[in-house]
Amino acid sequence: MKTIKDILIDIETLSLRGDLNKEVKKLCIDSRNCVQHSLFVAIRGSQQDGHQFIDQAIASGASSILCQELPDSLSDDITYIQVEDSSLTAGLIAANFYGHPSKQFKLVGVTGTNGKTTCASLLFQLFKSLGYKAGLISTVSNIIDDKVLVATHTTPNAIELQDIFSQMLEASCDYVFMEVSSHAIHQNRIAGATFEIGLFTNISHDHLDYHETFDEYIRVKKLFFDNLNKDAYAIVNADDKRGLVMLQNTKAQKRTVSLKSLADYKGKILENGLQGLYMHVNEHEVHFKMIGEFNAYNLLTVFAAADCLGMDKAEVLAKLSLLEGAEGRFDYVISPIKKIMGIVDYAHTPDALINVLGAINKLRNGNEVLHTVVGCGGDRDKTKRPLMAHVACEHSDKVILTSDNPRTENPESILDAMESGVPVNLKKKYVRISNRKDAIKTACNYAAQGDIILVAGKGHEKYQEIDGVKYPFDDKAILHEMFELMEK
Repeated sequence: MKTIKDILIDIETLSLRGDLNKEVKKLCIDSRNCVQHSLFVAIRGSQQDGHQFIDQAIASGASSILCQELPDSLSDDITYIQVEDSSLTAGLIAANFYGHPSKQFKLVGVTGTNGKTTCASLLFQLFKSLGYKAGLISTVSNIIDDKVLVATHTTPNAIELQDIFSQMLEASCDYVFMEVSSHAIHQNRIAGATFEIGLFTNISHDHLDYHETFDEYIRVKKLFFDNLNKDAYAIVNADDKRGLVMLQNTKAQKRTVSLKSLADYKGKILENGLQGLYMHVNEHEVHFKMIGEFNAYNLLTVFAAADCLGMDKAEVLAKLSLLEGAEGRFDYVISPIKKIMGIVDYAHTPDALINVLGAINKLRNGNEVLHTVVGCGGDRDKTKRPLMAHVACEHSDKVILTSDNPRTENPESILDAMESGVPVNLKKKYVRISNRKDAIKTACNYAAQGDIILVAGKGHEKYQEIDGVKYPFDDKAILHEMFELMEK
C-alpha cells in the first residue's frame, strides 16, 4: 500500500493541505479515469487545463489532488498538494508510486526526427535474439517481452509510462528500448525515468506546428541529453551538424557514430543494393538485409548502443545481419509477374522523404520509372507542405499528390499548399488525386515492368483519419490488392 507521504519522497511542494497518510490506489491525469482513493494530477496542457476538472475527479472518487493552483473552495476531506510544475511532478510521483522500475533494468531512449522507430525496434529484436527479456515502447507498438500492447502515442504520458515500466519489470525484462519524441520531452512525459543510454539519430524540419521555431525544436531535443546522469552514455550521429550540439552540457559519457569522419563507431558502405548493405563497421565487414544509407546510420547506432551495454561486438553484428527493419519503414512488396517494387515508408518530413528517395535512386539501374505517392497530414505543421511536394517532384519521375490523414482540414486545401511548392519546371511531373486509395491505384496502373512505386507518409498506420473519424486503411495491403488485380 502506498500513501501520499510515500509518493512525495524527494518531491518539492509549495503547500500541503490535508492528511498525508491517506492510501493512494491509483494515479490519474484524466479525471474520467479516477476511482476511489485516486490521486488526480491537474496538468495545464496545450489543449485543456486539468485544473478545470478537479471537481469531476473528486466526484469520481479522487481523495487527493496535485495541482499548480489551489481551487478557490477546498474540501476538508481532500488532500491538496500544490507544486510549481504538475506535469514534471506527475512523472516523479509516478516513479515513486511504482517503485522506480527504470532503475532496475537498462533503459535506452532514442530521439531524433527520423530513425527512432527503426533503431528502437532493431534494439528490441537484437536483444531478444541475444536471449534477453526486453521491452519496446514505440510509435508502432509497445511490447512487454512477447506481449503486444496498442500504442496510442510515440511516448505514453508520464503515469502510463511508469505503469508500463512496472509491467516490464514484473515480466523480468532486462532491457527496455523506447522512442523519445520532442513532445514527450517538452511535456515531461519522461520525468522520473532513468536512462542508461540516450541515442540521437538526426534532426530536421518537423513539428514546427508545436515547437514554433526550429531552434526551439533543437533546444527541446537537447534537454534529453542535458538530463542524463554521469553513469549514462550519450551516443550521437556526428554526421548530423547538430549531433555534437546534443553533447554540450551533458554529464553522460560521450560517444559518436559516423559514416563520413572519425568517430568512436565508424562505418563505411561498401555496397548498397536490393540485396542489402555490405558495410565495414569498426574492424568488421558485415552484410545486412536492410537497404539504404539512412539504415546504415541506424544499424551503426544500434551497434554502438549494444557495445556500450557490454555485448560482444562480433555476436551483435552477426545477429544484426539477420534482422529486418520496423514495419512501415522501407517496407516493400514486389509484384510476381511485372516485378514492380512497391515501397511503403513513414517518411512524413522533407528530410525523411529525401532520404528514402535518395536510397531508392541509388538502387536503380537507370531504366525503372519511380512513381511517388505522397500527402501531408491535416492540423499539423503547414510549413513543410510545399517542401514535401518539391522534394517528391525533384527526386521522382512521376508524382501523385494525395491525402494523408486530413483530420479536420479540407484535403484539397492541403494539396493546394503542397502544389505551391512545385517549381514551374517540375509542374508536368505530378497530378492531384485526393482519394488516397485511388492515388495508389493510379500509380499501379501507371507502372510498367520493373518500375518502383513509393507510397510515403503513413507507413505502419492502419487507418486514415478524416473529420475526426479513423477509417481502416493500410498502404501495404492496398498495394498487395492492386498488384493482385493487375496480374490476374
